[in-house]
Amino acid sequence: MTDEARRTAPTPATVNARQHPRASEGPVSADDADSPTPVAGRRTRAPERFGVPLKIASFVVALFLFILAIQLMKEGAKALAPTLSDSPLFSNAFSTLGAGWLGAYVVLSGSPVAAVALSLYIGGATTELQTFTMLSGSRLGASFVVLLVGFLYTFRNRGRNRGESIGMGVLALSLTAIVYIPGMLLGYGILKSGMLDGVQLSASEDVLSVIDVVWGPALDALTKLPGWTLLPLGLGFILMSFRFLDRVLPQLDGERHGGGRSAWLRRLWPMFALGCLVATLTLSVSVALTVLVPLASRGYIGREESIPYIMGANITTLADTLVAAMILGDPVAVQIVLAEAIAVSIVSLIYLAFLYGTLRRWIIALDDWVAASTRRLWLFVAVLFLLPALFLTSGIWIGPIAD
Repeated sequence: MTDEARRTAPTPATVNARQHPRASEGPVSADDADSPTPVAGRRTRAPERFGVPLKIASFVVALFLFILAIQLMKEGAKALAPTLSDSPLFSNAFSTLGAGWLGAYVVLSGSPVAAVALSLYIGGATTELQTFTMLSGSRLGASFVVLLVGFLYTFRNRGRNRGESIGMGVLALSLTAIVYIPGMLLGYGILKSGMLDGVQLSASEDVLSVIDVVWGPALDALTKLPGWTLLPLGLGFILMSFRFLDRVLPQLDGERHGGGRSAWLRRLWPMFALGCLVATLTLSVSVALTVLVPLASRGYIGREESIPYIMGANITTLADTLVAAMILGDPVAVQIVLAEAIAVSIVSLIYLAFLYGTLRRWIIALDDWVAASTRRLWLFVAVLFLLPALFLTSGIWIGPIAD
């Protein structure tokens, strides 16, 4: 190579400087290497900085909307009481069972419909038995969202296990039915026996005074609207409150938190306790059970292992309904919720302690039979809508039934 060629040939340092211009400016610090620009670093830290204040603000908004919704639905129920009392769709305990059941399908959650049931009772639109059956119906329909999510998850992940995704929804609905139907009968027996007459739980006078001061102006402004609009408006507010509450509560994502299959996932009582805990924290059986769909599809948990989890979640999901009853300030409304919770707990514990092997075999066999065929699955869905519709319209072809 000539001297001229040597002088003009690029050296390694020159090439490095051309490819990495910042290298010629001196040593690159660790902070400079990790973040392209100071602005980008500030952007990544901003959500962490405002995360806690946003959660606090979301909780305050959720609490405000929840209590405002309960008060609105109580006032709306009073306005609608004469109309609903004369309606054949609310004329007996079967019709209110169907109303609660279908209502949970519509809003994809049982808790708002349960709050409506209690508000109707406080407003004089329904009797004690009708309120109890409407509350039970809201629980029967609450798990429908699990089946819906199973359908959507199957379509989105066509390569996944279809039977596990959809089967989890079938399992959740079937288990809820075999627990809540006998629990409904036992619970009403407990309620009518007078065992809970001594329970006089309600929000204290101080709490009710605070509610009047804080929520009074908003309630006075909204109650100027036509009376028939207050009940659906309250339902909308309570749905909004749950949306804000979702931002505060622990986020459950089966795909992120599935992990490996731990030994305790195969144990009965730890899974039962976990179901109780998750439904209590999220205040929604819909959220607590929906997370099972991706877990089952990816093989992190089997349907048999999820049975005690579902049964636990179906008990503590009544926690928010109990709070709503206490805010409404009627001891009988609290007794209705407690009777349901006690009865469902008794039935669930009997199944798990003495009949678990038989229950597991039969419920999984039914689940496999339904999920194995598209025709059977659509038949199952048709029955899910036909039964509550028949109950809802029972007042037309049976008429009023005395409690």
